[in-house]
Amino acid sequence: MKTIGNMFNSTKKEIVIDASNEHYDVLYESIRELVETEDELELTLTIKFKGVSVDLNVSESLIIINTLAVKRAALRGGLWSTAGKRVEKPLMLTLCKLYSVSDLNYDVVLKGKSSDESFQREIDFYLKKEAEIYKCEVKLMGKGNPESADAVIARDSSVFIADKLSDTNKAQLDSLNVEWVELRNEIGFRRFKRVLENLSIPHQDYTGSNIDSDVVKIFDEIFE
Repeated sequence: MKTIGNMFNSTKKEIVIDASNEHYDVLYESIRELVETEDELELTLTIKFKGVSVDLNVSESLIIINTLAVKRAALRGGLWSTAGKRVEKPLMLTLCKLYSVSDLNYDVVLKGKSSDESFQREIDFYLKKEAEIYKCEVKLMGKGNPESADAVIARDSSVFIADKLSDTNKAQLDSLNVEWVELRNEIGFRRFKRVLENLSIPHQDYTGSNIDSDVVKIFDEIFE
């Protein structure tokens, strides 16, 4: 508490919680090193909740800290997944509009296919070329998720859009002949042009000079 007070000039509850979250890894490593180097170390962690308190020794404290870390990671992962679900279709619409893809060549919900079992799964987006239909999968998953290709296989997707892909992910997708775009890549969204070319989807190259303002205009159109 004294250290946080010195660093942030306050020990209010919100500040203490934020500082603890920010420096969790340092705290955990410090306790672990102390346990390993000091055989006779006595450390007590006191947890209080609604007037009831319990004292924990070093080993018990480490278990609690590790459990909280796992729970925090799960919550963050769930929130990231929820955010991903909300942006999937707007993201694909934005890419299509940046490359002037006609609305005849894409669909958010494919019409007239509800009786087809393969189309009953939740598909993020569809690109179309005459009678050809290409399922598109969108995943915001952070750094290299080794299970990323599973969704592509399960849904028989032709296009995979992700924020970040590992070399293993890319190799998996290439071996499946799946077109992919890594948005955080050096060329980022511009690889979508290659996807459209390989699928023979009519489009125009993006030649705008200010991607930020162009995207804002598209958002105004999408979310009007």
